[in-house]
Amino acid sequence: MGFGELKEGMGYYVSIFVGLILILKWGLKSVNEWIYETKLGKKKRESLPPGDLGWPFIGNMWSFLRAFKSPDPDSFISAFIQRYGSNGLYKSMMFGSPSIIVTVPEIVRKVLLDDDTFKHGWPESTIEIAGRKSFIGISYEEHKRLRRLTKTPINGHEALSLYIPYIETNVVSALDKWSQMGRIEFLTELRRLTFKIIMYIFLSSEIEHLLEALEKECTILNFGLRAMAINVPGFAYHEAIKARWRLASILDGTINERRKKRETPQGITRKDMLDLLLESEDENGRKLDNEEIIDTLIAYLNAGHESSGHITMWATIFLQANPEVFQTAKEEQEKITKNMPPGQNGLTLNEYRQMEYLSKVIDETLRVVSFSFMTFREAKKDVEFKGYVIPKGWKILLWYRSLHHNPENYSKPKEFNPSRWDGYVPKPGTFLPFGGGSRLCPGNDLAKLEISIFLHHFLLKYKLERENPNCPIRYLPHPRPKDHCPGRVVKVGK
Repeated sequence: MGFGELKEGMGYYVSIFVGLILILKWGLKSVNEWIYETKLGKKKRESLPPGDLGWPFIGNMWSFLRAFKSPDPDSFISAFIQRYGSNGLYKSMMFGSPSIIVTVPEIVRKVLLDDDTFKHGWPESTIEIAGRKSFIGISYEEHKRLRRLTKTPINGHEALSLYIPYIETNVVSALDKWSQMGRIEFLTELRRLTFKIIMYIFLSSEIEHLLEALEKECTILNFGLRAMAINVPGFAYHEAIKARWRLASILDGTINERRKKRETPQGITRKDMLDLLLESEDENGRKLDNEEIIDTLIAYLNAGHESSGHITMWATIFLQANPEVFQTAKEEQEKITKNMPPGQNGLTLNEYRQMEYLSKVIDETLRVVSFSFMTFREAKKDVEFKGYVIPKGWKILLWYRSLHHNPENYSKPKEFNPSRWDGYVPKPGTFLPFGGGSRLCPGNDLAKLEISIFLHHFLLKYKLERENPNCPIRYLPHPRPKDHCPGRVVKVGK
């Protein structure tokens, strides 16, 4: 056999091999479609939005994780747009379920507001960590009752007024302490500060060892909330399950101690959220059991320090990186301080409501960072949008990050520009940093209050010198610098 014949033969076998690989790939990529789409029937199947369900069982999770572990998390959605057009609805297989990704504002808003057609749709693995009686695991009716119980004591006018002195005292003390410590991990210290505040509001606790133990477990738990559900030692989900058990054990003991303390009239000096949860009862006189209270506390403790701590860090970073914005915000805070009534010590809600420019800084931070980049719902019945069908039982992934970073909604969306909010009211469904509808984050007002008080005192007297301003960002479970933002808080004011 001559060289030419050998070469031709090798080419033939290579072609066969490549063909077999492509057929195998096509077959594997069709497995999920066969499992989940065939049962829908031809008409409904043909009405599904464009997209693909990815690899067997894994679905699109590898491409999702690859994008969110890269410097460009938006490449995940961009890939759908490039392949299937900019219609804003894409079928996919995410977190173990057939799903429809939604990036259209009006549809996102419709899904959030229509509780008769859509229910919560968080993955079973997430509910396992957060708790089956948590906000994300309970029915609409139970959620409404629990939200009504907890919203006013957290976000009500009287409650916010009561929290301001405690928040401000701890902020002033923390900033002074950090300025004397030299090098710190700015994000780590902020998370400790916000956790201390939320612990005081919910459990009246400032006990150092209890704060450290609970904060540690909440951190581990948070890392597993959006991880792949691999319950094997060494994986984030497995560690989160163990943290959940330890956290529940600590809180169960705390609740039992409080129940005993409440049996004596002198046992309670001030009512916190735990007392309110223990006192609550439905129309039939049924009180919350320990599991219900534990799941509620875990939800608030975790969200209450993670979101506030991270957003405060990013707002500080953006202010420091934009001197003109910093100066404008500082001048506003100086004016507010100067105009305080004689004899008044500290901020009140009156001063907080005057922080108009600072509020724009915080809204712009929330938009750019998109701390919660998406949320889950599930269709209770077949639903039609834009000529496409979302089948009953399929998940709907409302992709907030895409809404916040879409140039059709915000000019130059990657740019940090608080002035874009001057006289601007975002179109419905385009600005959802705390979600929307009946499941809007119940602690949103408290979070903005905490952030504002911190930034008020930081702007007046401090600056942040980052050790590594070009540090890469990690986007899961939330955007943050990989090094947790080490640096120095430097005192510059009187």
